[in-house]
Amino acid sequence: MKKHTHTHSSKKKSTHMAGRLITLLQLLLSVVLAVVVFNSGWLPAKYMAVMFGLLILLFAVCFGLQYVKNKIHIVGIVLSVLISAAAAAGIFYIMQAAQLMKDVGGATYKTDNMIVVVKKDDPAANLLAAKNYRFGVQTSVDQENNGKMIEDVQKVIGRDMKLEEYDTLQEAAEALLKGRIDAAIYNEAFTGIIEDDIEDYSSEVRILYQYGIDTPLEQEETNIEEPFNIYISGIDVSGPITTNSRSDVNIIMTVNPNTKKILLTTTPRDYYVQIPGVSGEQRDKLTHAGIYGVDVSMSTLESIYGIDITYYARVNFTSLITIVDALGGIDVNSDYEFTTLHGKYKIQKGINHMDGAAALGFSRERYSFEDGDNQRGKNQEAVLTAILQKAMSPAIIKNANQIIASVSDCVETNMTENEMAKFINMQLSDGAGWSIEAAAAAGTGDTQTCFSSGTQPLYVMQPDAASIEEVKSKMKQVLEVQ
Repeated sequence: MKKHTHTHSSKKKSTHMAGRLITLLQLLLSVVLAVVVFNSGWLPAKYMAVMFGLLILLFAVCFGLQYVKNKIHIVGIVLSVLISAAAAAGIFYIMQAAQLMKDVGGATYKTDNMIVVVKKDDPAANLLAAKNYRFGVQTSVDQENNGKMIEDVQKVIGRDMKLEEYDTLQEAAEALLKGRIDAAIYNEAFTGIIEDDIEDYSSEVRILYQYGIDTPLEQEETNIEEPFNIYISGIDVSGPITTNSRSDVNIIMTVNPNTKKILLTTTPRDYYVQIPGVSGEQRDKLTHAGIYGVDVSMSTLESIYGIDITYYARVNFTSLITIVDALGGIDVNSDYEFTTLHGKYKIQKGINHMDGAAALGFSRERYSFEDGDNQRGKNQEAVLTAILQKAMSPAIIKNANQIIASVSDCVETNMTENEMAKFINMQLSDGAGWSIEAAAAAGTGDTQTCFSSGTQPLYVMQPDAASIEEVKSKMKQVLEVQ
């Protein structure tokens, strides 16, 4: 009988010891969690104090229960395991989110992806095999990058190339397709302009060689607590998001952190405007400004509205499918009832719950409306508004992991990790809701030649001066510090 009591008491001692070790692991994970949260800078001081107090209290309770003689110490062990698991998950999510902010934030350069293209059935497997080819290049735009690319190609092939010069990119592309040259050199961002002129061009050629030219972007110091403007550029590139590309969605987000007001202003992609530092007195489509870099798109919009744009966010717009799906869908308000051309989605007038594919189809639609491009811009604002509303709601926590995984490849911003952390901290500090308004610059359709596309007349939109003045007034109201 004595032997049985001794065994029973040994078992109790070992479970108490195991319990104490588990609670010490809980303490370790709690300390790591507190350090990770503190270093992130997201949590306001008052919440940090509450979190520290709660972690210490929970440790004290669980550790204290290990000294209770009856079976209640088992409850302490279970509680300690659950708290440790929660702390470990918290550490993982916060570190993952911090890494995402590091990945998408603090962008400091833009990339021009220069390419050599040949006809799709050309036998050359690499650039060296094309060393005796006749190369074509255009002389009207982007001369600095063309010069760098020609130097690089000649270095690779080890000789001076046979070079034919053409006045426009379209002429060089035409010469390639007709066999007058064997290869063409140009900036991949201009592919869309060639396709405006030559149908099915991309299916007739293939990229033989590419060379990325990185250019630093100017960085501006700012105070995230003061009102600011963010340029949101929707692009469609298959390569790295830093690559220069036409910007099909151009939205300025005017943010006042003090009054918790956001104004979303859309400017039609075909707006016929001067591109500062690029087109001189000539005019071009706003979308073409993106070919020369996100900084050029920003300065073009700054000159239209007479504002400063501090930040930008470039979004690979087709990847919004993933973001919207990760959010669990969004509720979008539509001004009209129609069926989308892309995906044949039936849209009701009023609120529609959309998954990613439907949201993209809705964003791309213009043929269903009398006001075409103007209405498409308003629809894109409606999608962005719905994303912001969902992203600012507690529902985001449920799919945080999936959202973090999906965003990193399709978003790039020059807002630093530190600035993002300050903004999150500020939002959590007062917890107030945001009011989101929308505005849209309007215009009328026309056909004109554009700086970036040579003599080929293209569809453009002549800006409406009255709508621009109205937008300027709304921006000024939101930017006023109160």
